[in-house]
Amino acid sequence: MLLLICDAFDASLEEKLSQFGEVTTDISRLAEAQVALVRSKTKCTKEWINQAPNLKIIIRGGVGIDNIDVKYAESKGITVRNTPKSPAIAVAELAFAMMLAVPNHIVAAHNGMKEGKWLKKGLKRSELFGKTVCVVGLGNIGTEFAKRCAAFGMTVKSYSYPSLPSDHAEVCEILEEAVADADYVSLHTPLNPATKGMIDAELIEKMKDGVIVINTGRGPVVDADAMVAALESGKVATYASDVWPNDPPAADYPILSAPNTLMLPHLGASSDENLRRIGQEACDIIASLI
Repeated sequence: MLLLICDAFDASLEEKLSQFGEVTTDISRLAEAQVALVRSKTKCTKEWINQAPNLKIIIRGGVGIDNIDVKYAESKGITVRNTPKSPAIAVAELAFAMMLAVPNHIVAAHNGMKEGKWLKKGLKRSELFGKTVCVVGLGNIGTEFAKRCAAFGMTVKSYSYPSLPSDHAEVCEILEEAVADADYVSLHTPLNPATKGMIDAELIEKMKDGVIVINTGRGPVVDADAMVAALESGKVATYASDVWPNDPPAADYPILSAPNTLMLPHLGASSDENLRRIGQEACDIIASLI
């Protein structure tokens, strides 16, 4: 069996996979591979799949499989899996770090110090304690994020479709009601027809003035033009995002030039610990399928 590692994983993965057969990172050998391991970079389109006549398994290291044409893969007899549990802590911690960074002006304060400016009077902090956060998408990551919010003394609300119970959040059945009084809205949803563009002008209008929106789910869940307009008007105080329509986004993607943003280059799942967990979960999946 030939196992092809298409994207960046932990360095230990090759040795772990060797128990199942030959392991390679040579993309030119796609046609020979029975197993392909991908992350976000590789797009498993029909054209890509057609170049892999021997492929039996595709494993997406991470949450979501929107970069894989699952229906076409399955029509070719290919089993598609992901590793949804592995990134939960890494992404939740990053989302929480962004939520801390914004009201504490971490970036502005650091840049000011580097520029020789003492901004003690100009930067007014705001605490998370006592604030309300709405967690949109209460899967593995959203649940870990909600735990951390509750530990900081925040009022935690959640919305998921289908609705999911929670020990850490008040579950709301209607999205508009869930976000209505939130100081922070944190997005943890997958990308699908129901979620694409769900954070649009109409929903943003239902949010509190000066809301802070954090996105570590998927970039296209947010209507970019609507978000830019909300940032320019002040309806949204800050949009903090680690996710984009493409990695990297096109140079003319509107949010890149919008005011009041905190932008990261899709770092959520990139912790060393998470990459090791992904590798182990991928091995467990392969062992269960062969």
